Amino acid sequence: MHPLGESRLVDVGGRRLHLRIAGAGGTTVVFEAGLGMSGVCWGLVAPLLADDARTVVYDRAGIAASDDGPSPRTLPALAQDLKALLGTLPGPFVLVGHSWGGPIVRLAAPLASALILVDPSDERDDDFFTPATAKRMAVAGPLTRAAAGIGIYRFAARMGSALPPDLHAQFRAENFGRRAARALHAEIRHFLPGLAFLRADPPDLSGLPVTIISGSFDAAHAASAAALPHGRHVVAAGAGHNVMLDDPGLVASEIRRAL
Repeated sequence: MHPLGESRLVDVGGRRLHLRIAGAGGTTVVFEAGLGMSGVCWGLVAPLLADDARTVVYDRAGIAASDDGPSPRTLPALAQDLKALLGTLPGPFVLVGHSWGGPIVRLAAPLASALILVDPSDERDDDFFTPATAKRMAVAGPLTRAAAGIGIYRFAARMGSALPPDLHAQFRAENFGRRAARALHAEIRHFLPGLAFLRADPPDLSGLPVTIISGSFDAAHAASAAALPHGRHVVAAGAGHNVMLDDPGLVASEIRRAL
C-alpha cells in the first residue's frame, strides 16, 4: 500500500484529477500543494493523521497523474477544480493549503469547516506588489521550463530530501520534469494577478476557524490571523517555507486541533 493511500482518478467535468485517500473518520482532510507541486509533498504529514480522519492528497490539473486543465490556470480556476473534487468526497472538510495552496483553499472556504494555511502566499505582504517581484515572477516560469529542458531542474528536488526514499523518488519524478515545469509556468503567470484579486476582494472567512502556520511572511500572517474572528497564528520556529517537510509534526498537531 502506498503511504498516502489508495489511488483514484476522479472526473471533474470531462477530465480527471488524481488523488490518494487513506484513513478513516468523520472528517475528510484535503491537502492542497503549492505552486506546481504534486500531492506527494504532504508525504510526512498525511500519514500522521490516519487514525484521526480520512486524508486526501491530490494533484492539480497538469501535475503528476492528473489530466491537463483548460487555460488559463487562474486562481479562481484552480479553486473551482478543488470545489469539483470536494463534490466527489464525503464531508465535512478541513482544508489544508501550503503556499499558493493557501489562497486556493480560501476560495473554497464555504465548503469547509476549518482551514489550515501552511506558510500561505498572503496578499497582505507588500513585497509581492513591487516592480522587482513582478520582474522575478515574469521570468520564473520560462527559466524553470528552460532548466527542465536541459535537465538541471531536477536538482531542485533536494528540497524534498526529508521524505522517505520511495516518496522522494516520486517527488522528484512528478515535480521536476518538463511537464511539471509547464504546469508551474501555467500557474505562476497568474500568481500576482491572483494576489491582487484577493487584495481587492478577500473571501469572507469570518465564520471559520483559520490557523496560519508561518515559516516565513510572519508579519503578514500575524496581521491576517488577527483580522479574523477565529484566526490563530502559529510560528514554526526553525522551519523554512516548506513547513510540511521541515516540521510535519507541528502541521499534523494543528490539523488535529481543528478536528
